[in-house]
Amino acid sequence: MKRIKLIEVRSELGAGTRGASLGVDALRIACLNKGSDYFRRFNSVAVPDLNHVLFDKNHFPYAKHIDSVYTVQKNIANTVEQTLRLGEFPLVLAGDHSNAAATLAGIKTAYPHKTLGVVWIDAHADIHSPYTTPSGNIHGMPIAMALNEDNLECQRNVPEPETEFFWHRLKNLGEPGPKLKPEHLVYVVVRDTEHEENEVIRRYNIKNFGLAEFKEKGPKQVAREIYERLRYCDLVYVSFDVDSLDSRFSKGTGTPVKEGLNVEEAIALCQALLDNDRIVCFEMVEINPTLDSENTMARNAFDILEAATDTIQNHLQHADATSRQSRATT
Repeated sequence: MKRIKLIEVRSELGAGTRGASLGVDALRIACLNKGSDYFRRFNSVAVPDLNHVLFDKNHFPYAKHIDSVYTVQKNIANTVEQTLRLGEFPLVLAGDHSNAAATLAGIKTAYPHKTLGVVWIDAHADIHSPYTTPSGNIHGMPIAMALNEDNLECQRNVPEPETEFFWHRLKNLGEPGPKLKPEHLVYVVVRDTEHEENEVIRRYNIKNFGLAEFKEKGPKQVAREIYERLRYCDLVYVSFDVDSLDSRFSKGTGTPVKEGLNVEEAIALCQALLDNDRIVCFEMVEINPTLDSENTMARNAFDILEAATDTIQNHLQHADATSRQSRATT
């Protein structure tokens, strides 16, 4: 049976608020406090981070620490690729959401001829570039990296040549060129965007299931409609940012936003999405326990993670049993 492999990424270089590097450890504490054996059940690998450079002066105002981000992302992409090539299922637990661009690159390097669909469960669209960013925080850029999208139509910044050099490298990490087509991207509960991002979303007609539509249809129907939209995709990757949760449940993240999912809705959505043959990777990001005195965010996130992982494991077991049965009858 295909095994789940935990890939732990503590890099928080792309975040604007410090502390996301502690998210994996906060999940481990939540696991211990719940009396769960989750982190004993799966093999894990930790990708080296360069968080120490946060103490150094930043030389890239429109893409902070982009040189170090590039180094970290190469390692993440390689780890995800190797995990897939070994026949394992990568379950990524990461610091800030910029790391997801490397996860995407790793998937595409392992499956260069497959069409990849992405479900981005997040309060934010993360589709800025160094040319449009208001903050310079790279965790607002991973979808732009995956799409190879500069959005020069909405340019507000003039990045230095060194920034452009590393930005080009990040967009071409792994397999050169885009990892994703806009029609193969689906947002869920994205609700905190800037004008420049809205223009890209409008230009490419990228679907976003807002909270009102989500509540009207329910998680199972939303998942069905997502897979209908991604029907031409061979593989699907689900990236879950904990700020997709309503700010009542997500104080322990760098950018909490009102009017998001509750914990039960998030669990039901992840279960509905992950019980599918095309799922190739699941990721959880942006837990920041320094903003949460009681580790509530990590406790909620761990409940979601545990339910999501059970669904993945049950599906892998079912697929393995079906495969063995098929071989026995031929």
